Amino acid sequence: MASGGARNRSGPKADETSGRSDARGFSLTALPAEGYKGRAPAWPLPKSTIRAVAAREQKVWTEAWKTPQAAAWAQPSERWRIRTVALWVRLTVRCEDPEAPASLLAQLHRFADQIGMTTAGLAEMGWKVAVDDVAKARARKSAEAKPAPRQRRLRSVDGGA
Repeated sequence: MASGGARNRSGPKADETSGRSDARGFSLTALPAEGYKGRAPAWPLPKSTIRAVAAREQKVWTEAWKTPQAAAWAQPSERWRIRTVALWVRLTVRCEDPEAPASLLAQLHRFADQIGMTTAGLAEMGWKVAVDDVAKARARKSAEAKPAPRQRRLRSVDGGA
């Protein structure tokens, strides 16, 4: 039995803004908040013999490749992860069945961690979804520019109707 030493997810979470992280050269890889814009690769697993299941797997596969995480999976150094993503998709479809056993749900969570689809998985991979500051500023500016509703403006006028 192992004793001592670092364990996966043990101790405080690494903070990329700390001095210790600077000294170690720790930083998170920013993933695009708008998601991956490339094409999904070909489905790497054998197709399901059930037509409805195969169609659902293809739909979930396509949706998965629009996420910010897909930008990381598409990197040459991460291409090995594509099969794991496909297994996550297949398991996701199986877990959509209300009769799916709890053991499948537990495995789904483990796969989601392995491909960075959970908060813990993102941290474990050293990834973070970039904050789209331009979109936030644009939304804030448009919210400030909206005029007050007409009724409210007229109420401020004496006897205004």
